[in-house]
Amino acid sequence: MEETLRERKKRQTRDLLIRTAVRLFAEQGFEETTGAQIAAAAEVATKTFFNYFPAKEDVLFAHAEQYYDLALKIIADRGPQDTPAQVLRRAVDEVLADYLTGGPWEKDPLLREVYSRALATVPTVQAKALHVMFDAQRRIAAALVRAFPGRLDPVSAAAATGALMGAVQAAGLASLELYGEEVREHVTSTGRAVDIALRGVQSV
Repeated sequence: MEETLRERKKRQTRDLLIRTAVRLFAEQGFEETTGAQIAAAAEVATKTFFNYFPAKEDVLFAHAEQYYDLALKIIADRGPQDTPAQVLRRAVDEVLADYLTGGPWEKDPLLREVYSRALATVPTVQAKALHVMFDAQRRIAAALVRAFPGRLDPVSAAAATGALMGAVQAAGLASLELYGEEVREHVTSTGRAVDIALRGVQSV
């Protein structure tokens, strides 16, 4: 579907706010930067910033939705012979491939640097990361129940999703401490975490 003029302008404003926020986070620190400062630097009203981002923490997770949407689509499009473990493995693989070849973090090293530093040191960013992950876990578990009616109930789907995402999150934090901003090291760590988690999902 072709993007309308209004949609394009909204996307351009959103992208401008993200770039401006990341630059200010890098220059003066995440906690020292306010939404009003980001809006002023982007030459928009403060209200405009908060129309796009409820809080400045949301800027660092602005691209998460596109990855979760991709995972949800893969689950919904599962083949008749696929198992839940196979579908989850495919979802992770395709999300990581997209992340490495064209994702926003791959294109913007400064965003990756700011995110990694804030996630390691800022409690409000850590809390936001947990919220984003819990929301994604709930949505993915619901998608699994829809994709495997009669095979997965909400509890087993939640357990499978929780095992996978908990492993990914724990490996990601450990990888961040070990490798800093080395993207491919993070991807390798994530792949190992997925393999470990999916061994326990094989039975569902």
